[in-house]
Amino acid sequence: METTLIILKPDAVQRGLMGRVISRFEDKGLQIVGAKLMCISDDLAATHYEAHKERPFYAGLVSFMTSSPVMVLAVHGNSAIAVARKMMGATFGSNAEPGTIRGDFGVSNSFNLIHGSDSPEAAERELGLFFSKGEVMPFDRAISTWVYDMSGGDPE
Repeated sequence: METTLIILKPDAVQRGLMGRVISRFEDKGLQIVGAKLMCISDDLAATHYEAHKERPFYAGLVSFMTSSPVMVLAVHGNSAIAVARKMMGATFGSNAEPGTIRGDFGVSNSFNLIHGSDSPEAAERELGLFFSKGEVMPFDRAISTWVYDMSGGDPE
């Protein structure tokens, strides 16, 4: 079981897609264990995207991510990182398959609606940037035995 960071970017918030995207994660069986609407500061955006600092799109990315509120989520489940990234679809909406979040809601190659951590290390780092201690609250759910085959004691 792992927890990953998901950011519903300014375009998703402005287009009123938050509920529809969150529902997809919950419908899949993933658990929302943290959520907040926030404005990302220039400093937080710079820290979050520091790996891209030398890339030509960096300034535009920081400007976009700080232009409007975002919804940050902590999403928990078995293989949550891989499952969430598959649900998100290809980075560019024009290349994303139908049935994915970007494939169903996006067409832009600049505004791609959603961010998801790409590894357990990135998830730990990113969750620490966006959530303070106590803001991510894993809890037992009665439905877990129906989402995952727990007959062996561990989720399948």
